[in-house]
Amino acid sequence: MNILMMTNTYLPHVGGVARSVESFTHEYRKRGHRVIVVAPEFEHVPEDEVDIIRLPAIQRFNGSDFSVVLPLPRFLSAAIEQFKPDIIHSHHPFLVGSTALRVAHVYELPLVFTHHTMYEQYTHYVPGDSAAMKRFAIKLATHYANMCDRVFAPSESVAMVLSERGVKAPVSVVPTGVHLDRFTQGSGSGFRKIIGIAENAFLIGHIGRLAPEKNLIFLAEALSAFLKSESNAHVLMAGIGSAVEVIQRIFDRQGVADRLHMVGILEHPLLASAYRAMDVFAFASKSETQGLVLAEAMAAGVPVVALDAPGVREVVVDGHNGKLLYSEDIEDYLTALRWVQSHAGDKPLQDAVKETAELFSIEHTADKALSHYTQLLEQSFIQRREQYHAWQGMLRLIESEWAVLKGVTKAASAALQEGDAKDQSTQ
Repeated sequence: MNILMMTNTYLPHVGGVARSVESFTHEYRKRGHRVIVVAPEFEHVPEDEVDIIRLPAIQRFNGSDFSVVLPLPRFLSAAIEQFKPDIIHSHHPFLVGSTALRVAHVYELPLVFTHHTMYEQYTHYVPGDSAAMKRFAIKLATHYANMCDRVFAPSESVAMVLSERGVKAPVSVVPTGVHLDRFTQGSGSGFRKIIGIAENAFLIGHIGRLAPEKNLIFLAEALSAFLKSESNAHVLMAGIGSAVEVIQRIFDRQGVADRLHMVGILEHPLLASAYRAMDVFAFASKSETQGLVLAEAMAAGVPVVALDAPGVREVVVDGHNGKLLYSEDIEDYLTALRWVQSHAGDKPLQDAVKETAELFSIEHTADKALSHYTQLLEQSFIQRREQYHAWQGMLRLIESEWAVLKGVTKAASAALQEGDAKDQSTQ
């Protein structure tokens, strides 16, 4: 079948959504399906991309790692008509997601939406972040989901939340799968040599976007405290984001910055080597819908220490394949890390980690997704004209509110600059 993936984030962007889209796209193509990905432009995009349509975008919106899509070019409609998709799969309710809704409406095609993100936890990237903004994000995502023919929830926890929020569209649990073979490759010992970590050192790792919503201040406080108490321990962090400097300051304050190794963005096979170099994967985010990096870590044979949260509790089983903590307490986190340290090499722990990884194989999850696609193609198209027009009205309201917000922000910035200039002139 011809599958049109529409997403606000895609490679080389670092993040769970981009990797999810890439994983499913790769697996679908391997099975003979044709997939076109529609995504914004990002820095360092490869020149040899195939079946990927890039849309003009504003880079690093409001200090984030995301792009904001500009008005859509005409060539997109022509490309879609030439492709003749059988199904549209949207990965966001905003921006490109709105375009996915329009495409499905115009061409009368089934629309699938993966609810990857708890959007209310990302409103700090928008001017005017407030409790009202968070409620609005929830309402908008819920309304969008109800205009889709099928909603994929990455975990049981998220499926329950969507039901509680009023999603009436059919919801199916379809986690993002992991290419297990990718994480059995690479060399952990070789990676350690490259970054100067001894083979007998206890290496705590973390991979992901280094952004505020990932609870990285708590994680940095806990890991730097562990390093202070364990002279043979090191921390490896891979990824980029606005939290890099604050993480470095925390390790500096504890006097252990020399054992913090920040290596930026990694790609395969180096990414697999980084995972395989770790003795434990440390995680503290509570904003996940699925702990994809946790499944990747276990695919590389690495146990996990994490805080209990939706999407995390489906992967980490306390005392079985790692430690799951039910309170955000640094001493508890240190105790959990020491538990893994003391069980390093234990066969029951290694077997549990391997068994968990197999549950999240891309082959298994792609089977689920494709079966739902097939079911939708066998059904008659459901026309939702009234809901669609209501959505269009909401988008126009958002555009108006956004214009007001931008005006207020500019006025406030100008006033502050004027005030600073006056203060300097009186000194």
